[in-house]
Amino acid sequence: MGIVVFTLVFLLAPALVLYLCGHVKFIGKMGPVLTLYLLGAFIGNLGAIPGVSMPENLLSLQHFLSSVTVPVAIPLMLIGCTFRKGEAGGHFMALLTGLFGVLVAVVLGFLVFGPSIDAGDASGNDSAAKIGGMLAGVYTGGTINLASLKTMLGVSDATYLLLNGYDMLIGFLYLVFLVSVGIKLIRYLLGNKEVHNDQVSEKSEENPYKGLWSKRGLRVLAVLIVFALVLCGVSYGVAKLFPNSQLMTIFILMLTTLSIASSFVTRLRTLPYSYDVGMYCIYIFSIVVASMADITNLNLIGGMGMLGYLAFVVFVSMAVQVTLSKVLKIDSDVMIISSVACLCSPPFVPMISAAMRNKRVLAAGLAIGIVGYAAGNYLGFLIYRLLLLF
Repeated sequence: MGIVVFTLVFLLAPALVLYLCGHVKFIGKMGPVLTLYLLGAFIGNLGAIPGVSMPENLLSLQHFLSSVTVPVAIPLMLIGCTFRKGEAGGHFMALLTGLFGVLVAVVLGFLVFGPSIDAGDASGNDSAAKIGGMLAGVYTGGTINLASLKTMLGVSDATYLLLNGYDMLIGFLYLVFLVSVGIKLIRYLLGNKEVHNDQVSEKSEENPYKGLWSKRGLRVLAVLIVFALVLCGVSYGVAKLFPNSQLMTIFILMLTTLSIASSFVTRLRTLPYSYDVGMYCIYIFSIVVASMADITNLNLIGGMGMLGYLAFVVFVSMAVQVTLSKVLKIDSDVMIISSVACLCSPPFVPMISAAMRNKRVLAAGLAIGIVGYAAGNYLGFLIYRLLLLF
């Protein structure tokens, strides 16, 4: 019975939060993504309350919903976009500054935290270099690169699990920072040089889901869901032809490509509700992924040097990228989405695109994230070899 309640909470909480955002001023200022993230974090840590027990299969539900919602959202959010060739140069520069920021932060962090990490690890004096290599991989690619580099560098299971747990904690704090004050701060520092015609207004009073439950709205909804599932199925089928280590990269690449191609079909691009239904999927993803950040499972005392290293890399890399973006005059929203694509991986790109209310940067973020997936293992190994020289 408990798992049914949690399922209903995850699926219906976004609707309640959207209603509250329109009727409660304080919640409206926070926005749906931050509100759902905080609500999810509260749900995920209910087990820390004495007398409260969590369903045994809750983790399976969380993994299922977080794995399904983003792939379904990607085509729904992309088919309504209009793409311009002139934006490619800025996107490429954002990718380069994002990768450069991560690599600089990894090297500097190694110099600061490396000695304490090696001193506390009896397994060898290259532990900090291995962690640095893994951080370079995960923060230019994603968790798949972290797992790959664990095997490549011979990292112990205990270190990997601790690093992965810290990554979830720091990633949570990074996303909370962005959706609370970070987006506004970076926009202020860099300036929003371009106002997109299809950027969603922050103060739109119109309910974008109005009419969705009418007969016509339900027909459109059915078409959209079937369309998204077909594209997901085709993309997954193609990805299965490749080795498992490349499955996620090929899957997102194919899904993004097919979705962008579909946006050139006028009848698909003009379908109502597509972007907003996709955003609702991202709202579900937001509360679910936040509920997976269970602080009771983290050994925060076991590796404070490692935790400091992770926090240093995430926030210093962002500061480096902001500085370079200021010099190179890179658009603030493109810079933000590229930072998310590198530090958090493509599944989080639609969530931040929704938080920024700017769907034009969605495709750029996904493309940057895919390149990061492909480059993460190479960069991680090269950084490991570089750090051994210090």
